[in-house]
Amino acid sequence: MLVPIFLCSFAGMYIDKRFGTSYWMVLLFFVGALAGFRNIFLFAKKIYSKTDKERKGRRNEERHAETTEGSK
Repeated sequence: MLVPIFLCSFAGMYIDKRFGTSYWMVLLFFVGALAGFRNIFLFAKKIYSKTDKERKGRRNEERHAETTEGSK
């Protein structure tokens, strides 16, 4: 999360110094923050979708084991 914030902030500072402006650093800081939060969101979504799939897979395995034991 910190990498996009720092990269965008440093790019904004460079652009501000190069062109004599004073708003690029602030603007790119917020762009970096949004990118960082997006990365965290996608990472969390990926982790939780795996655990949901694993839970469903375990339930199906347990059901299958129960039905095969009952049919013996």
